[in-house]
Amino acid sequence: MLPRHIYVHVPFCARRCTYCDFSIAVRRVVPTDEYATALAGELAVRFGEAGAWVADTLYFGGGTPSRLGADLARVVDDMRARITLAGDAEVTVEANPDDVTDEAIAAWKSAGVNRLSIGAQSFNNGVLAWMHRTHDAAAIGHAVDAARRGGIENISLDLIFALPEGIDRSWTDDVARALELEPSHVSLYGLTIESHTPLGRWQVRGEVIESPEEQYETEFLHAHEAMTAAGFEHYEVSNFGRPGMRSRHNSAYWTGAAYAGLGPSAHEFDGRRRRWNTAAYVDWLHRIDARQDPECEGEELSSDNIIAEHVYLGLRTVNGLFLSGTEIARVQPWIEAGWAQLRAPGHIQLTALGWMRLDGLAADLTLVRSRY
Repeated sequence: MLPRHIYVHVPFCARRCTYCDFSIAVRRVVPTDEYATALAGELAVRFGEAGAWVADTLYFGGGTPSRLGADLARVVDDMRARITLAGDAEVTVEANPDDVTDEAIAAWKSAGVNRLSIGAQSFNNGVLAWMHRTHDAAAIGHAVDAARRGGIENISLDLIFALPEGIDRSWTDDVARALELEPSHVSLYGLTIESHTPLGRWQVRGEVIESPEEQYETEFLHAHEAMTAAGFEHYEVSNFGRPGMRSRHNSAYWTGAAYAGLGPSAHEFDGRRRRWNTAAYVDWLHRIDARQDPECEGEELSSDNIIAEHVYLGLRTVNGLFLSGTEIARVQPWIEAGWAQLRAPGHIQLTALGWMRLDGLAADLTLVRSRY
């Protein structure tokens, strides 16, 4: 059965951000025709004439999908030749604020895009310049206004917290300014320093010092308090949505649903096996041109892997986990510490404080379950 959730990786960026470790292709001129043709080629190579394929969610991530501008509509239309979008399908485009124009919004809306994920990251111009972002703070509000003017009301904002020590940034101000724009959804990401990034090289040279754990926790908890006070549901460790406005596509990942992945470096999961495409854009092109599957690697999940993922994914969302009697005794100290709560007899959910300890708590409960 074909998955009802589809992720499409659009690798193009104007430049690489200081913290970015993703698979991107920096291009001054975006090769839209080349990319669109190759994407259609991957669909043909991998899925052939598979018959009716209905999708509930379609997500364009990257990279910077909005770099395709109005031409993104062509990509969506090409996919519609093979894939039927359900009547209430969620179609998301990740966008940089400076790419969101009236022309682009009109084209995206016409193609069926109904959700925009805007990479704001900060409202501090100095911070944005330090990150090597291409937009300034004013562009964020302009992008939100353009989206609403063009009929796309479902808007998510991304923010990055826990910046290195010495960066002049007010996290409370950034959260407040995001709320002033009245988005339907907000995603928060704690900054991690990856070795193969400009930020990683700065750290090696001693030019930046990673934020201490105390700052990470303080900023995370502040966002939790401010966002929930404003009426948002903190429904996943990094995500807040107004009632009824959770990301349906990302929620599919967290419930272990099957999803398809298209484009360079895209990951895919069928419920038991993971696979991912070759990361380099040029290599992906060459493989598609040769009518080869662009898969780079894959893995079959073992029984232990499946247990670990079920525990981890459950604990990272408000859905939580159902526990056995033995497990309830195991997590009682978590409840006493304020890290978890019982939503109903035998049903545990981590608190915001507990989410700060997610990896350790999930590993502990996985160890218990693996002994059954």
